[in-house]
Amino acid sequence: MSPRTARAFVSVIPVVTLALVAAACLVTGNANAAFHDPINTPAAAAPNAAHEPMMSVALAGKRLVAVGPRGVILLSDDDAAHWRQAPSPVSSDLVSVMFATPQQGWAVGHDGQVLHSADGGATWHKQLDGIQAAKLMQSFYSHQTGNSPDLKTAQDEAARFLADMGGRPFLDVWFDNDHSGWVVGSFNIIFHTKDGGKTWEPWFDRVDNPNALNLHTIRRIGSTLYIAGEQGLLLKLDEGAERFVALKTPSKSSFFGMASSGSTLIAYGLLGNAFRTVDNGQTWQKIALPTGASVLASGQLADGRLLLGTQAGELLVSTDHGETFSRVATPVPGAVFGLMTHGSEAIVTGAAGLSRIELPAAGNAK
Repeated sequence: MSPRTARAFVSVIPVVTLALVAAACLVTGNANAAFHDPINTPAAAAPNAAHEPMMSVALAGKRLVAVGPRGVILLSDDDAAHWRQAPSPVSSDLVSVMFATPQQGWAVGHDGQVLHSADGGATWHKQLDGIQAAKLMQSFYSHQTGNSPDLKTAQDEAARFLADMGGRPFLDVWFDNDHSGWVVGSFNIIFHTKDGGKTWEPWFDRVDNPNALNLHTIRRIGSTLYIAGEQGLLLKLDEGAERFVALKTPSKSSFFGMASSGSTLIAYGLLGNAFRTVDNGQTWQKIALPTGASVLASGQLADGRLLLGTQAGELLVSTDHGETFSRVATPVPGAVFGLMTHGSEAIVTGAAGLSRIELPAAGNAK
């Protein structure tokens, strides 16, 4: 399994859940302490972070790298048996992490933060924050001319982004290799880099998203790069046109992620909604999941079984390419925010922190 395919796929957590996580973390601090802007304040020591809410985990070579609230970054070199904290230059909440190679990785989160590591997660530096992103977007589109509706919308949104002082989160990140990647977030905010994050270009006007819906997640499945978002938004990249084009959507319910199994593509999200297609999105079939909880994460085990994680702390498994799912007997302590699979194990990030779960053999789910 390559670092990219092993990458933890973190789906966006509904806003209310993020708020609850942040609140739960903040109450542990000193309410009377002076304010320090999280954009530029390094993360504080968090000795119990592995047992507190964590959002995303990825594989960097043989190392596990996890990120979470208040800028916390954790590393494990013994298959999640022990975790240690890595220095982080920010204390904004981090919600997604991925590594394109064993050394080169990126993490994104609130306040428009984009962090980069060139040494397998041991050290990190900031490549972009919300204020910088807003100024970049405003400058980029203010120099564009023409009467395109997409351009006018982009210019208006850039002005709003700047007026918000860049206070919008990046919700997911994807890199195809160590130089080409994207970050996506709320209100159709999307940036692309061709040089590993040294420079970024806004792609707001290159997305079929006229209502500026939130972009929840981005991942490449097979040869196609997909985005899933708010109100049933599904997009795929037209490589030739350099534009994300809309797919026929099976639902107006928000999608938090996409997964694949063989030739099957699955979109999942709010309140247990999940759909599958075997013809690249031309037609969709609803999957009858055994839950009404929002599905937030996915992974695939070494034996090909597909795994979904829910906000209710459930793990659901499919042995038939997503046609049916059943609950895994192994319980998860608290909501599942993200997961990655490694052999027959799942490394879960969630409300209770980080968990390593050995999945029962096929046929032992209930």
